Amino acid sequence: MTAAAPGFETEPGWRLHPQVALRPETFGALLYHFGTRKLSFLKNRTVVGIVQSLPEHSTIADAIDAAGVDEQSRHLYVHALTTLASSDMLVRAGQSAA
Repeated sequence: MTAAAPGFETEPGWRLHPQVALRPETFGALLYHFGTRKLSFLKNRTVVGIVQSLPEHSTIADAIDAAGVDEQSRHLYVHALTTLASSDMLVRAGQSAA
């Protein structure tokens, strides 16, 4: 498991990759990357809500705070979002679709 890069949480402007579709499901959501053909299952509705709210927040930390995640659980959400970023499901807002 990868640890979050220092500052990942506070880096500005994250969003879904332009080639990623999010489909809500009863268990959470499916993410499908049309460029890489990767499929991810999000089984935590709070993570789904955070991912969906990223464009409304300046940083991942702000999105996590807005979701009401407590300090003791925060690292779990940072880890989940780090994993999504490392698999190109999430990108920086200014990053082009490569």
